[in-house]
Amino acid sequence: MTDIIDDLAWRGLIAISTDLDDLRRALAAGQVTVYVGFDPTAPSLHIGHLVQLLTLRRLQLAGHLPIGLVGGATGLIGDPSGKSAERVLNPPDVVAGWVKHIGDQVGRFLDFEPGPASALMVSNLEWTEGLSALAFLRDIGKHFPISQMLSRETVKGRLEAGGISYTEFSYQILQANDFLELYRRHGCTLQVGGSDQWGNLVSGVDLIRRVTGESVHALATPLITKPDGTKYGKTEGGAIWLGPELMSPYAFHQFLLNRADAEMPGLLRIFTFRTREEIEDLEREIAERPAARTAQRVLAADLTTLVHGANETARAMAAGRALFGQGDLRELDEDTLAAALAEAPHATVDRTGAPVADLMVESGIVPSKSAARRAIEEGGAYLNNVKVADVSEAPQESDLLHGRFLVLRRGKRTVGGIEVSRP
Repeated sequence: MTDIIDDLAWRGLIAISTDLDDLRRALAAGQVTVYVGFDPTAPSLHIGHLVQLLTLRRLQLAGHLPIGLVGGATGLIGDPSGKSAERVLNPPDVVAGWVKHIGDQVGRFLDFEPGPASALMVSNLEWTEGLSALAFLRDIGKHFPISQMLSRETVKGRLEAGGISYTEFSYQILQANDFLELYRRHGCTLQVGGSDQWGNLVSGVDLIRRVTGESVHALATPLITKPDGTKYGKTEGGAIWLGPELMSPYAFHQFLLNRADAEMPGLLRIFTFRTREEIEDLEREIAERPAARTAQRVLAADLTTLVHGANETARAMAAGRALFGQGDLRELDEDTLAAALAEAPHATVDRTGAPVADLMVESGIVPSKSAARRAIEEGGAYLNNVKVADVSEAPQESDLLHGRFLVLRRGKRTVGGIEVSRP
């Protein structure tokens, strides 16, 4: 069986660790309890959090016991990591709602079936809500030298940028206390987080050593970036959310499907559970048959299935095929078609009688009516995947998909949508 540390290293998932050789021995010697924390600072997790979720799942598959922690308490404070300015504090009722949503998301990636490695879900509000200010200062705060806290990169950066409140300055103490509580309650000896969390991770290691005299472990995964150095967590339109309310399964699938060849080896290793042999075969496929985009299809199918399930993945794939002329648009359910068209150039009109040429301009798939007429005359314009034969052709009521949508296409790849509004 592959050593879990070797596997994580091969996948590019180890940025820094407290004592990697000691951690390797601990993981090889028996079951280790490990946790990852997720703060509810938005209604959904995004693809950056997925690195931690899948790392936690890999450790569970290797026989270790995972704990998913949702920050019902720390989410009320806000982590200063990666922030150049103070966070806006969210109302407690909003945070409570986000705790539930994020807990449900975390729970989908772990196995809670009874067994020796059955996962746990906790909220740090459980042990923080009743903690008095005096107890916090006397029992926990006394173990944190100010010089050490000030040396954390996050704190140094904020001080240089203009300052940090005591609230956010105290965040590292609260997160460290989480590790201590999980050590006491569940024997947790490993915390995993992103490399931007390293200061918070080692604060927990230090606190447990100071309070109990015991040594525990921290492991940080790297921030995942594109070849140009930008984060995968963001696009021009915002984060790559895991929640379907914020990003449809179709949009999620398309984002993955459109990754460049150079990105694929890293993404396949981090975001799929394919074996080393399978991934190396896909890497050879990229080199020998790049036009087939086999690796992109595998990544998009595997990861969309992990996040949204097999049924939503099948709908997303069917929508992608149908929009580009390889399937029947009328077989797509209304929600999937609406989500797909939302990702394409689109417009809303209040009637169906306008010529297709005008609608092509309205949707934004051509810059002018003359360009639309030229596309039609050259045989490169389509309405609902049917070639438009005449520049005067106009859609009829019967052409409306689900009574409100039209799909327009110029050539093979330029797709747009029209939605007909009703009074």
